[in-house]
Amino acid sequence: MTDFIGQKTVTLFGGTGFVGRYVAQMLAQRGWRIIVAARHPDRALPLKTAGAVGQVVPVFADIRDDGSVAAAVAGTDAVVNLVGILFERGKQRFDSIHGEAAGRVARAAAAAGASRFVQISAIGASADSPSSYARTKAAGEAAVRAAFPGASILRPSVVFGPEDGFFNLFANLARTAPFLPLFGGGTTKFQPVYVQDVAAAVVACLEQDGTAGQTYELGGPRVYSFRELMQLTLQQTGRKKRLVSLSWGVAAFEARLFSLLPKPLLTPDQVVQLKIDNVVGAGARTLADLGIQPTPAELILPSYLDRYRPGGRFGNSLVA
Repeated sequence: MTDFIGQKTVTLFGGTGFVGRYVAQMLAQRGWRIIVAARHPDRALPLKTAGAVGQVVPVFADIRDDGSVAAAVAGTDAVVNLVGILFERGKQRFDSIHGEAAGRVARAAAAAGASRFVQISAIGASADSPSSYARTKAAGEAAVRAAFPGASILRPSVVFGPEDGFFNLFANLARTAPFLPLFGGGTTKFQPVYVQDVAAAVVACLEQDGTAGQTYELGGPRVYSFRELMQLTLQQTGRKKRLVSLSWGVAAFEARLFSLLPKPLLTPDQVVQLKIDNVVGAGARTLADLGIQPTPAELILPSYLDRYRPGGRFGNSLVA
């Protein structure tokens, strides 16, 4: 069995999520011992193969409970909080998960003597935002800063990769729907960032000097309008669909209907978010400041959107 004495330990909250899995794998490759703290530790079992025997350890933790959070960070050298939700259900509320829980994890990390803390937030986080999601992300940043002033905060734009919830959603929609929607005419700007680049940014904040107390906005090398992203999706999936502009009023009405679903395709708060450009701000610290060259979406999308092509992965024809 591998001897982990002297090896640095990091506790990941949200390590079983889309971005968290990539962070865990990258840290394992770099020799970290990883505690994956989750409400459902069994979901972290596949991550154990990312490292040597005993290198990746799933443990139970409820991010809303002081005791289990404190237990998960006991003796750790660093903590990364990747927990976030896209819509509210039951006890899963934006304020409790993005705001209160982020502060709870940061306080526990400080009390445990952790030397590094990384908080995953989002571009657009602002106390003045009309979006509840963005306001609570900002509340989480403030709570983390108050408890752990040396925390590094990462604000990614839309994150893409094989398991993403953006390109996969619209590529799947293009298989059956007669058209793809352009909310508000499709003029909102986005700067999609590759999941591996986000994971590399987390690692950089844990390992590089000069990252403590800093905030970084993470975007890819190109800014797209929502219309351009839909066109890119159709191009990569080999499908011909109409792009139909929907007014914000129609989008809001549809979102109210979709929000009744167990896993809504669109919520009223997301419609509010879609009205605001989601790009790296002027003067912000970026991936480049962490020594990371952002990966173009066009380089990665063919590797996983091809399964949505007519006839499957090896289909080449265009269909309506």
